[in-house]
Amino acid sequence: MPEVEAADVTLHVELDGEGAPVTVFAHGLTNSCKELAAFTPALAGTKVRFCFRGHGHSSAPERGYLFADFARDLEKVADEYGATRAVGTSLGAGAICNLLTREPARFERLVFLLPAALDLPFQHEDMFLRTAEILETYPKDEAIERILSRGAERYEERPWLREFDLLLWQDMNPVGVARAIREVVQDRAVRDREALRVVEAPTLIISHEGDSIHPAEVGRALAGLMPRSELIVLDSEEELLASIPVLVEKVAGFLS
Repeated sequence: MPEVEAADVTLHVELDGEGAPVTVFAHGLTNSCKELAAFTPALAGTKVRFCFRGHGHSSAPERGYLFADFARDLEKVADEYGATRAVGTSLGAGAICNLLTREPARFERLVFLLPAALDLPFQHEDMFLRTAEILETYPKDEAIERILSRGAERYEERPWLREFDLLLWQDMNPVGVARAIREVVQDRAVRDREALRVVEAPTLIISHEGDSIHPAEVGRALAGLMPRSELIVLDSEEELLASIPVLVEKVAGFLS
């Protein structure tokens, strides 16, 4: 697999397709480049998925896990492959926003899936810090089981969702993810959300009600800030999961 070398980190990259447009995908905290793989077959052009520092198969420096650091990872990969479009979920969406406050014209089109952060404190800091503690205390496989067991009720009617989460965790670097959690939960994605008002790229934002980690209010706030945005707010996680095929088509059409 290709790698991108930055000053303090080696970033693992996976490529699909060829030609234009080039779209970079930025995953969420604790996950890897596999998280958004379901979107890539439907999209035209070159799809660039990468693992943030400390995640997946990328290297894990001892320090440097603030949103600005993740934004530098995103920027480095996007520049390396000439990406003109960006898709980000959760942490990845925050990294894109951080980059846009410095380079508002960097991308021609943007997609935010379950954005989680703007200029407010991190949601559920204690829960994430407990995850870091588990990763630092137990062997990898036992740590994964302990973490997944905390969401057992989500899997009762959707066992496939547990298998999907388990797949994402299998590439997890316990040391790197714990380091990332401990730093980034103390940070904010942007210092001043008003800086996003000058971003002119057409933007698609997808959120759902009842998500305490990725509040729908964040999606609404982004839509209110970004002048060429389209907002989709689904009623629940159940509706979101059931709508994945439709959302994949929507994202593919939007980015084409």
